[in-house]
Amino acid sequence: MPSLAIAVTAGMPFFELAVPCHVFGNERIQLAPGRYDLRICTIGAQEGEVALAGALFSTRTTHGAEELVTADTVIVPASADVHGDPPDELVAALREAHRRGARVVSFCSGAFALAAAGLLDGRTATTHWKYADLLAERYPTLTVDPSVLYVDHGDVLTGAGATAAIDVCLHLIREDFGTGVANSVARQLVAPAHRPGGQAQYVETPLPEHRDDSLAPVLHWATERLREPLTVADLARYAHTSPRTLIRRFHATTGTTPMQWLQSQRLARARELLESTDLRVDRVAEIAGLGTAANLRRHFTRIVGVPPADYRRTYQAGRAGGVGRVDGVDGVDGVGRVGRAGPAGQAV
Repeated sequence: MPSLAIAVTAGMPFFELAVPCHVFGNERIQLAPGRYDLRICTIGAQEGEVALAGALFSTRTTHGAEELVTADTVIVPASADVHGDPPDELVAALREAHRRGARVVSFCSGAFALAAAGLLDGRTATTHWKYADLLAERYPTLTVDPSVLYVDHGDVLTGAGATAAIDVCLHLIREDFGTGVANSVARQLVAPAHRPGGQAQYVETPLPEHRDDSLAPVLHWATERLREPLTVADLARYAHTSPRTLIRRFHATTGTTPMQWLQSQRLARARELLESTDLRVDRVAEIAGLGTAANLRRHFTRIVGVPPADYRRTYQAGRAGGVGRVDGVDGVDGVGRVGRAGPAGQAV
């Protein structure tokens, strides 16, 4: 059971703390085949209790910096004050946890604590878009990308603001337990398993001036037909609109183009098949709608960072046997259920 510690400091916002507590600590959220050993660790607390969000809430726990340092994953949900320095005890604990091999994660303004600990030096990071300029100004040794939902370097991961904490939690589950488990948790949360696009769609205008009809029907229709050679005209025809209008609606809703969204869904389907079946790479490419094995290798390596065969070995190393078949067998339907690929422009 991997251990996961959440750092809690006085005055920090409670939403970003509530998200990982709900996702990782709620027994109603099924994380089969495994769970996390969750530790809520208060930093600088008196008798293990700290006040949150202007004393509206408080948290009490017997865990502190010692339990945080020894965890496999450490999450810093947010910072109470982005203009001041984070607690020395937290900075020291983050450095020690990272030195010991922990994966260190921040949500929203929690990136300021990681930056203060030196864990973001020379790296690209993200935070809430409204804090991006301040983070870059205070810590000039890092590069801030305010356009993405999260940036994952393997040992260090930074997430964007507020609800992006859900995206990061699902990403951690996906990395630790696989795409199938992450998709199941997303359904239980009534959240998308993967949100195409990034923060750009939320900067300054979180809602369009005129509410548009939902794209959900056409998105669902497209994910059922990933192996078909879909075009923008096909999507527009199903949505009963013009290609130009569809492109405009797509960008306003998802922050990306229809074809980029389709590509991300096809890569997500390929990723799921590589994890859960022993199909040949050319068959995976066909089912996912990527055509040839060479085309799959090119796009998969560019986005994921490793070739499909290497990715499969990583996820199937501990399996006694493969699943093997599609088209209605063992829960793999051969049509193309929505899965996950990294947000546009993001390191994954």
